Amino acid sequence: MDDPASHFATAFMAFFAIMNPIANAPLFVGLTEDLDAGTRRGIALRSVLLAFVIVALFTILGRQIFTLFGITLPAFRIAGGILVGLVGYHLLQGQESSVHTPTAEDNSLSRDAALSVAVTPLAMPILAGPGTIATAMNYAADSTLPEIVRVLSALGLVCLLTVSAFLASNSLVSFLGQNAIKVVSRLMGLILAVVGVQMLIVGIRGAIIAASVS
Repeated sequence: MDDPASHFATAFMAFFAIMNPIANAPLFVGLTEDLDAGTRRGIALRSVLLAFVIVALFTILGRQIFTLFGITLPAFRIAGGILVGLVGYHLLQGQESSVHTPTAEDNSLSRDAALSVAVTPLAMPILAGPGTIATAMNYAADSTLPEIVRVLSALGLVCLLTVSAFLASNSLVSFLGQNAIKVVSRLMGLILAVVGVQMLIVGIRGAIIAASVS
């Protein structure tokens, strides 16, 4: 990426759109409404920290993962673009995407132990779902140190915003209301759809160049 500031900004916007702190605040309220303030705080911090660690591992080890499974960068960008685009499409339609929405089984398990909510469904698949991982690996695809640092910095900033949104979730939901949150969610869906298409274009271009060289 030639422009570091542009790289950071686009990575930040992509992470913000797919992790969607504002739209996920009502979900956090619903999952933790019967818990005390201390437990809610612990769940918020634990879920976001775990999500950061999961995505950071894929960001740092992306090149090794590609090599291990024999994946080419253009192929990953094409698959990642389709995946991220689908999440955006579902958000635009006002639907929950199945690739980063907890299943009924996830929610049932989370009620059995309060703190397990931090692991599933919050950390996985809501915050660190396949779309988030694909986005991180795409923006750190060249595996240079400055590139990885920018991606992790953008991810870290979004994680801080997510923790803040979770901790202030009751006030945020009351202030914005469900209609405003739906509008924000659809706007994030549009951004994600564009990010997905851009990843797809770059992937197809890379595949064509690789094919012409070989």
